[in-house]
Amino acid sequence: MQQQLTLSGIRLQDNATFENFYVAGNQQLCVFLQNLFSDHELYAYLWGNPGAGCSHLLQACCHKAHELAKSAMYLPLAEYQHLTPEVFDGLEEMDLVVLDDIQTVVKQPEWEEGIFHLFNRLRSSQRHLLIGANNPPNEIGINLPDLLSRLNWGVIFRVNALTDADKVLALRLRAEHRGIKLPEEVASFLLRHYSRSTMALFSALDTLDTASLAEQRKLTIPFVKYVLQI
Repeated sequence: MQQQLTLSGIRLQDNATFENFYVAGNQQLCVFLQNLFSDHELYAYLWGNPGAGCSHLLQACCHKAHELAKSAMYLPLAEYQHLTPEVFDGLEEMDLVVLDDIQTVVKQPEWEEGIFHLFNRLRSSQRHLLIGANNPPNEIGINLPDLLSRLNWGVIFRVNALTDADKVLALRLRAEHRGIKLPEEVASFLLRHYSRSTMALFSALDTLDTASLAEQRKLTIPFVKYVLQI
């Protein structure tokens, strides 16, 4: 019961949508995911380095499912290691199940068994499964041969990280969707002087958005320096 109550508190990030994702280098993947429910593939595995956008795309699929009046469950396993694989009970009734950060629970026999059986139940009920990790299936240290075999079925995509030029464009796109005007020179300044991590840049944008609204200021380089102390 406690595990189900915990799961009921999972929320998707509102801005983790396909419209808010800068596609560069991931066109084929995005087309596949946006057509997930019209494709015959029931399973796909996404992997990429931190900040590449894997979790963003997985959550975007859940948002898309909800838009289509389908049920979806997003499980960021890095945050649920304190629970047990019983969290998977009954998930074969969902239209889409998403397991993110699977690398955080493999090498633990009970979790590997749980994922294996969930995979089989979802496939038997013709439901969709998406899995996200930081490396391909063969490189995350799975001990259960049957699970490793299952994870190599279907489609495996690498989520390609953005170039620095793409990060500037992605940051400006994120700002535009939030109703913020972010000049190119300000976005470039953030990349040079704050961080090259997309996660850190988007977090900085959240901070700047809040500060801009509070002080009724435009996003200029002096204002960015003041707010972020750089």
